[in-house]
Amino acid sequence: MYFSQSCYLSFMLIEEKALLHWIKHFYGYGSWQAKHWFVAYEEGGGDTPDEVADKLNYFYLNVQGSSLCDIRDLYHHVRFKLDGPRAELFTNLFDYRFGNDAVLHGTWKNLIAFVHGYQNKPLPELLAYQKKLLALSSNKNEALLRLYPLPTHNHAWYYSWLDLPQLPFLKSRAAYQEHVYTDRMATILHNIKEYQPEVVLMYGMANIDKLKKSVKAFFPDTQFKMIKATPRQIPSHHRADLPNTTLLITTQLPSLRHNRIETGFDWEAVGLSLKRNP
Repeated sequence: MYFSQSCYLSFMLIEEKALLHWIKHFYGYGSWQAKHWFVAYEEGGGDTPDEVADKLNYFYLNVQGSSLCDIRDLYHHVRFKLDGPRAELFTNLFDYRFGNDAVLHGTWKNLIAFVHGYQNKPLPELLAYQKKLLALSSNKNEALLRLYPLPTHNHAWYYSWLDLPQLPFLKSRAAYQEHVYTDRMATILHNIKEYQPEVVLMYGMANIDKLKKSVKAFFPDTQFKMIKATPRQIPSHHRADLPNTTLLITTQLPSLRHNRIETGFDWEAVGLSLKRNP
């Protein structure tokens, strides 16, 4: 995506306090007490500076003393900027994902399928579940977590444009990830030990060996098992059985790459396989 000069100027309006509060405290959506945790590599939505600013400002002004927030409330405060034939139906991200004319999320539908496979329950109507129940903190069924917090675009690192020389780690994605990784992974592992979710799926990961090393350092008796891929069924992944928690780490995303069906997997079957192969 190409950023215009006006987009550049909008990005420069991001305030340091809101940015740092997000980096330090934002871990995702839902509840740590949820039974099923989904840890994405990073927060999405870095395509437009307005969306980034809206998220950071909401979290800074409305979420203090907590690392997770209500995704529906936050999405009410994030302007909808994408183009498309139905764009006029949406004024904010809540309308887009949770409103009357909501659009089914390509990743969330597979996370819903994973949970119901793991619970050995029939699939619900996916869009209805997304709108009403997904990552609802009071439901305590799913937590949507992020290893790296900043909303980012896959192919660009726009935070280097910020005039914040006192934050040199923002000059590159690699420096930023190195800066935040240790504390964030420690927090996630500490919370796994404290809250004991039934299953944690870390997906889209680009640093498998580093993640496994961190897990083994925190849980010294951990042994990982490599599960080979079954095309169109089960993605390759690494499994560890922690005390009271099954941990899966994979490079794969629970969505199609470039909308090509041959790049997908049956995530309901992935969840079901955990029960069949304890």
